[in-house]
Amino acid sequence: MNFENVYWDAGLMADDAHSASILAIGDSWFWYPFPGGSLLNPLGRVVAGKQHTLLAIGNNGAEAYDYVHGKYKTLVRTALQQHGAGLSAVFLSGGGNDFAGFNDLRPLLKGDCRKFKTAAACFRPGEEERTLGWLMKKIAENTSLLIGQIFMMARPGTLVFLHNYDYAFPSGKGVFGGKSDWLKPALAAAKVPAKLHHACIKHLIDRLTKTLAAIAKQNPQRIFLVDSRGTLAPSDWANELHPKPAGFRKLAEQKWQPVLSAQGLA
Repeated sequence: MNFENVYWDAGLMADDAHSASILAIGDSWFWYPFPGGSLLNPLGRVVAGKQHTLLAIGNNGAEAYDYVHGKYKTLVRTALQQHGAGLSAVFLSGGGNDFAGFNDLRPLLKGDCRKFKTAAACFRPGEEERTLGWLMKKIAENTSLLIGQIFMMARPGTLVFLHNYDYAFPSGKGVFGGKSDWLKPALAAAKVPAKLHHACIKHLIDRLTKTLAAIAKQNPQRIFLVDSRGTLAPSDWANELHPKPAGFRKLAEQKWQPVLSAQGLA
């Protein structure tokens, strides 16, 4: 499958006699299969003027672990081996699925949050397993390993762009209007007051942002964080985890394009 200069199939890209100048290693924000597509659809148009071709690696539901140790490890390495010499950049979308599902988010929350007044108080403290501190350390380790692999296998000067999603609204809405098994059910199971639901997601995204910013700070000439927080309104979301097509376009044009343009990619 492809959309203009964006490919989700390496074989089809080869059949079209193209090679990737940008790898997009990511989760459903790069692979969202429903009408209007994912964030990559408008990002392809953002970089089209510079004659870039994007190849997506990963899939819906991918976690940061999967790119370096799990099911997409071989695909990532193969893509870097085949296209690394011609890459200008790698876009990374990872970390969201590490806390978005019920079985991921619920263990991070305390047992009964009814009496808490702040979002931070709802999360289990410390750095032990299944805490927010533990999760962010795991995301940081896997993301750093992946970036190290990119720098080792891709041509010198290849840039890496991270992003931090946006403040999702725990609406309970799933795909095509069905019920979600993601954010709201986990918050409800922990008895988080409804007025703190959105604040809890903001707390998660802010912690993820801090984690990714620390990684980017290690090599600010080659690693860039696209900070897309606070861009989308409730009406821009198709469900609890994914924007509508117009929402993805807003993120690409308002947040990604300035960062990419500053580095000569758009």
